[in-house]
Amino acid sequence: MLHGPEIIDSGSALRLISYLQKLGPVRAVLGGTMGRVALIDAGLQDAVQISPRRRPSQSIRDLDAICDIIFLLNLAKSRESGLAFGIMIAQASGKGKPLIQIDCGGRFVCLLRGDGEAAILAARLALDLGLDLLSTYPIQSICSDDESGSIRRTLSSVYPGELISVNGTVIGRAAEGQVEIEARGGRIVDIKGVAVKQHGLEKLDYVDLKRAIIRSGSIRRTAAPEKRDAFGRIGSHKDVAEAAFIDHCAEDAFEAAFGAGVAVSVGDDTTAIAGDVLSRLGIIIMGIVDGDLDRLGGSTDIMPGSIIFRVLPGFDDVVGRLVMA
Repeated sequence: MLHGPEIIDSGSALRLISYLQKLGPVRAVLGGTMGRVALIDAGLQDAVQISPRRRPSQSIRDLDAICDIIFLLNLAKSRESGLAFGIMIAQASGKGKPLIQIDCGGRFVCLLRGDGEAAILAARLALDLGLDLLSTYPIQSICSDDESGSIRRTLSSVYPGELISVNGTVIGRAAEGQVEIEARGGRIVDIKGVAVKQHGLEKLDYVDLKRAIIRSGSIRRTAAPEKRDAFGRIGSHKDVAEAAFIDHCAEDAFEAAFGAGVAVSVGDDTTAIAGDVLSRLGIIIMGIVDGDLDRLGGSTDIMPGSIIFRVLPGFDDVVGRLVMA
């Protein structure tokens, strides 16, 4: 299972898949919007199965039924964050087939679950790939609740200055190496370790903090080494009557706009990310922005013929609601 665009952009995904194919038949799967974009950029969409937007732990449970052993391939920004990520995924996915993590960012191999034979295989992988062999360790739960109804989520291995986003909406920049978010009744009531962006918080109507996707940093930290023309890979724009509406959910752009001729997006980062994603499908975008771009998506493209409407600060949501009406 591939996680994140970085493992693809770096070329490590293709190398690891080729290596694993020497050990036996391989079924490669990937979930997530930016990973899908990276696959298209690398020309690997026929080599890797693109799964619906599912959590890594859910994808691993799906693979349990059809695989003898599961490999989690990723490229974390640090060894600490990579190992913590792998352990959390293993805990969330529960018992099952042997699970081995290969992290090309932290440069390690780790047996997350499995027996003696799996441990021998993990050691062999580390030796063959020139990576360190690490062991798992107990970690504290990243999510907790109390009798008052408060839910807290902790984000570790954060770099000060990184963007902090909840379900794709930027809520501030990290001021410390650990971030804690507290919610009560679906509303975020306290944030520690973050220089808060109030306008971002206002956009979050309801947050299921236990299930929310919380990130630090850009949603795509790397770029394809030989990025090809983004506007002719899958198709080119055609006059299609259907229009899609994307309101602060850019990572749903593939599903929301597939088959449409145009997409209307609301929000600066939403427009930048959705425009970049949909350029791979040949879909133009009409973006409503207010100049409050955080660059959550890093470097982005947009389909020629797209139009961006800039409104007064704070009015992109207002205009978006009028368009929907």
